Parts: sequence; structure tokens; C-alpha cells
Amino acid sequence: MKDKTTRVNNRLGKNLTDNAITRYLTFSALYVAQGIPEGITYFALPAWMAMNGKSAMEIASLVSVMLIPWSFKVLIAPLMDRFTVLSMGRKRPWVLFGQLGLILSFINLGLVTDPLNNLSGLMIAGFLVNFFGAFQDVATDGMAVEVIPRKEQARANGLMWGSKTIGNSLALITGTWLINNFGFSFTVFSLSIAVACIMIFPLYFKERPGEKLLPWTSGNASIESRKTQLRSWKHIFKSLYRVVILKSSLVLCLGIFILGIMYGLVDTLLPIFSIQELGWSNSYFSNILSITTVIGGFLGMFIGGYLVDYFGKIKMLTLYLILATILIAVFAFITQLWSSIFVVITFILFYYTLYTFLCIAIFASAMHLCWKKVAATQFTLYMALSNMGRAMGAGLLGILKTSFDWEMVFITISIIPFTLVILIQFINLKRHRIIVQSFDVSVFKMAAPPVVKN
Repeated sequence: MKDKTTRVNNRLGKNLTDNAITRYLTFSALYVAQGIPEGITYFALPAWMAMNGKSAMEIASLVSVMLIPWSFKVLIAPLMDRFTVLSMGRKRPWVLFGQLGLILSFINLGLVTDPLNNLSGLMIAGFLVNFFGAFQDVATDGMAVEVIPRKEQARANGLMWGSKTIGNSLALITGTWLINNFGFSFTVFSLSIAVACIMIFPLYFKERPGEKLLPWTSGNASIESRKTQLRSWKHIFKSLYRVVILKSSLVLCLGIFILGIMYGLVDTLLPIFSIQELGWSNSYFSNILSITTVIGGFLGMFIGGYLVDYFGKIKMLTLYLILATILIAVFAFITQLWSSIFVVITFILFYYTLYTFLCIAIFASAMHLCWKKVAATQFTLYMALSNMGRAMGAGLLGILKTSFDWEMVFITISIIPFTLVILIQFINLKRHRIIVQSFDVSVFKMAAPPVVKN
């Protein structure tokens, strides 16, 4: 009877390892769940504060504090690689825990009293939202690396990152309208319902056939999970060191950190620049940013992954970085055209389209470099470095704006992608995979029983 039930579930696509559509839907939904709180905390809230006369230093301080938990991902990931409820899957129990924490912490954000004059309260609540957002992200990425076949990784990353961008944008435009008309608390409570509904996906879909859906249901750990699971901290950190110390991995670590600085600078800059320099309202800024990022998200979902698959990860990364350098540098030198709404909107549209495409290529490259045994920890290390860069970039904006005018700030930012064009040429994905495969062979040989000759 149990075998019959398993076969039926497989045909329905209830297991992530058995059905591509199930994988795409689940991971896209989980990334939407990350995008909704980010749309509020990183864009709608800073724009609302800028509209109400808060300084660039205050806003940058808030954003940089909210970004800090994403750097903790590197501490969270080893816990997930070491401990789990294996009968429910290697990462799915952690996804459920992270999603629940994200729901509760997002509701808590709405309980902050007098948010415009309570910076410390916003910092604490925003920190918690991003802590659980990072927690859910680590678990989701770890599960994705393990259950998504390598040939689907670029396409899946396109759908995942595009979904996050769309969730982010829709939360921004909806959240801004709600904040202006009903207040901050009502806005957060309303959007938390959408985040809660997404819990259905990790609750319903299992990682592999035969596993438990919930702790009290029937099922057992899969053979694949048992083989992959590491049983000691020593093996985890030894394996992580072994794969991260490879040249391509080290270069990607540095590149991701530097690129994160650019992301943090621009994300924190845009609401302040458009509202306080160009005179936009927070509603107008939110509408423009939402529309442009949704366009970028859709292009990423349906084109970004395909381009990376067809032309190659490093080639597309190089092209995107060159285009980003040109775009930001040109915008810095056309200050006389900043008064043109068309010019500024065009800049935002092209930047966020390139941003989405860059994220897809970077994530696909990072997954390609991962060793399954320590996938969550390794992939999280890359993403933690990106978020450390974001936090640093957000904090740097206050310093740059205090010392320079907007033109010089944009010129400084344009230098970042230019340096990365040179750096990423030292990454060799094919050679890295060959070395990692040799690790698996050596581990297998060590684990194999000795041959007894008669």
C-alpha cells in the first residue's frame, strides 16, 4: 500500500527530485516570500523616511543594520549541514522553520510604535525580519543545490531570482500605497498574509520519495540523504576548506563581495537621490522602481537563465559587468539630463535588468562550484560575502554623500564592475568541477571496504 501511495505522489510531482515543474514552483514561491519583506524594508520604508525628511545618514544606518543578518548566513549554514530531521529531508525541516520565523518577525515589524521617530525600534525589528529571511534563504538555497539537476540550475536561478524581484516590486508598489493611505502597521500586517500563504509549498512538497511530510506522518530517510549527510563538524569544515580553497572558488568569493558593495550602494542611493535630489514623491519613486524591476524580473525569468545556459556563465558575467560599467559611468556624466524623467527611468530600468541578469549568472556560477556534501555551507558562504558587501555598500553611501556630490558618487560606483571584469577571467568552472569530482572518488575509495583475496 505504501509503495502504491509513493507511485501516485511521484506522478503528481509531490517530490522535488522527481518533477521539474514542482521544483520551479516551490523555489519560485519561496523566493517571492523573501522578496515581499525586502520590498518593504529596503525600498518602501527608506522612501517613506526620505519623503518625511529623514537624512541620508539615518536611512543608510537603518539599511546597513538590516543587512547585517545576511552576513550571519555563513554561521547558520553549517548547522543545517550538520543537524536535520533526516526523515523529512536534509533541508526541508529548516525551510519550514525559517519560513515560520519570517512570518512571525514580519508581523512583529508592524508592531513598532511611531516608526518615523523610533529608529532603534525599526533597527531591531528590521534586523529580526532579515535574520529569518536569511535563515529561510540558506535553507532554500541548500535544498535547491541538492535537488535541482545541474542542467536546470541556470533556468531555475532565473525563475527564482525573477520571482524574488517580482515579489519585491509588488510589495514595494502595494506597500507604498498602503503606507500612504492606511499607515505602516496596517501595511506590514496585510503583506504578512501573503508571506504566510506561501508556507503551503514547503508543507506540501517533499524533497525525495518515501520521506515524511510532517513529523507525525509515516516515512523514512532516503538512501541519498543518508549518503550525503555528514556526521561531524570536523568533516564539514574540512570538506568546506578543501573546496573553497580552490582558485576559482577564492576568486568568486572576492568578486561576489565586491559586487555586493555596488548593490548596497545603488539600492540605498536610489530612494534618497530620486526623492531628495530630483524631487520625486515616495509614491512616484515606488511606482517607477516597481515597474522597472518587474520588467527586469520577467526578463530574468524567461531570458536570463537561457542566455547563461547558451553562451556560458563567465562570458555572460563579463558582458553584464561591462554594460553595468558603461551605464553607471554615462549616467554620472549627464547631470544636465537628470531633470528628464525619461532619462532617469531608463537608467533605473537598465540597471535593475542588468542587476537581475548578474544575480542569475552569479548564483548559477556559485551553484556550479558547490560540492554537494557541504552545499548549504559553501553556497551560503558565497551569498554571505555578497551580503557583507551590501551592508558595507549601504554604510559607505552615507560617507560618500557627505564627502562628494552625486556625480562623484556615481563615478565611484562605476569603478566596481570595471574591476570585476578583469577579476572573473581567473575563474575556470570546468577545471573546478573536475577537481571536485575527484574529491568524490577519493571519498568513495576511503569508504569502500578492503578487498580480501583468497
